[in-house]
Amino acid sequence: MQKKKLVGLMLAVLLAGCQEDLVYSGKPHRDSSLYQHDLQQVAVYTTAKDTDKRLTLTHQLSLEPGMQPFEAEVSVFVNPNKRYQKVLGFGGAITDASSEVFASLPADKQEELLKAYFDKDEGIGYKLIRTSIHSSDFGSASHTYIEEGDKTLSTFNIDKDREFRLPFIKRAMEAAGGEITFYASPWSAPAFMKTNNNMLRGGKLLPEYYETWAKYFAKFIKAYEAEDVPVWGVTIQNEPMAVQRWESMIYTAEEERDFLKNHLGPVLEREGLGDKKIVVWDHNRDLITRRANVIFEDPDAAKYAWGIGFHWYETWAGGETMHDNLALVNESYPTKNLLFTEGTNENFSADRYQYWPNAERYGHSMINDFNRGTVGWTDWNILLDHNGGPNHVQNFCFAPIHGDTRTGELVYTPTYYYIGHFSKFVRPEAERMSTSSSRSFLLATSFVNTDNQMATIVMNQTDDEVAYNFFIGQQQTKLTIPPRAMQTLVY
Repeated sequence: MQKKKLVGLMLAVLLAGCQEDLVYSGKPHRDSSLYQHDLQQVAVYTTAKDTDKRLTLTHQLSLEPGMQPFEAEVSVFVNPNKRYQKVLGFGGAITDASSEVFASLPADKQEELLKAYFDKDEGIGYKLIRTSIHSSDFGSASHTYIEEGDKTLSTFNIDKDREFRLPFIKRAMEAAGGEITFYASPWSAPAFMKTNNNMLRGGKLLPEYYETWAKYFAKFIKAYEAEDVPVWGVTIQNEPMAVQRWESMIYTAEEERDFLKNHLGPVLEREGLGDKKIVVWDHNRDLITRRANVIFEDPDAAKYAWGIGFHWYETWAGGETMHDNLALVNESYPTKNLLFTEGTNENFSADRYQYWPNAERYGHSMINDFNRGTVGWTDWNILLDHNGGPNHVQNFCFAPIHGDTRTGELVYTPTYYYIGHFSKFVRPEAERMSTSSSRSFLLATSFVNTDNQMATIVMNQTDDEVAYNFFIGQQQTKLTIPPRAMQTLVY
């Protein structure tokens, strides 16, 4: 076995010296020996538009003593001695929609999907799962865990989730090696607990149900853990300042603060669940500073909050993404964590599966989010069907992988590979390292794993090939990145 690995690595070096690519069938390379690198070597994995490169090993380069670059040269600089936040993980959401599609796939395609997402050698190594507390819009219908009007929660049960969702979650956990960080978010309280008597279209939680709703969280956690699914934590409310035509519920900053400190935090403690992490906000970057200021500056609320979650839907259409607000929160409240809890490309159309800007949106967000202090990154649905659903209000969206329920085939989009440039090579507990680029069109970030393997992710936002110097401490190498491409440098 060791001889086979050595031959594989020697072949990779030989091919790189001939300026050829190691190409494969379009999925991450299956030979794990390619991920065991000499400290003086840089292995480069590339995904590029208008090519067949998809997480393809394209170069094996040697490091040499670094020299001061000239002004006209493009360079990426990594200082491994300057380190910042630790990584929680990367992953996506297992929704009712994802679970329904997964259940409809042939057995071999189910196994393929599980490996593609959760196996760190044969796939991209997800270690983070989000789900909804009862229904979101992504599923065939709305549902809760109680009979409508049950103020005592005596009818609480998760039978609905046992049909599709829990089996998928358990298989994902197994594929990830048995351990995964799992958290949940509510989209709405049951209708009778709200001012509009409707799970859809916003409305607020009635004050007389604050305590009941907090107990609902506790029952959810205990029910899932009784199914051998450990719950890491919860967010208080998905998108608390958005009135949606689907499940939604509104909290002002002050209302969320008071629910946290007077109800949810104390209830979880009393129920023996005080170790569960509570994430506030769970909405866009644009208003995140206000939410952080109100909650984190109240010590009675802040003591219950592990951190603050955010989405990316604020102003992307206008080209602005408000990453500096994350940096401000990180600087203001360094003991609280930033967690990306949801992002997806909307306006689904099957003829845009391979639409490259969808992937670039992920790359742009992930690099900028981590460079502002983010510790974890959670995509939205990990699997949707050929219509971008099912979604009971026709809010159809993209996923990194789609399952065509007519044919049983899986469709891998470029987004899957862009996420993989992070999740495959940056493992939980990795630390971010100081990284800078001499040109704004070349985005970059870097991490060091607990085994000292390092990874730098570089994204070329231009339509031109870019030659650049790569500096790691006092050493350097030279390489090129294709147009509209992502590279991960492993060393």
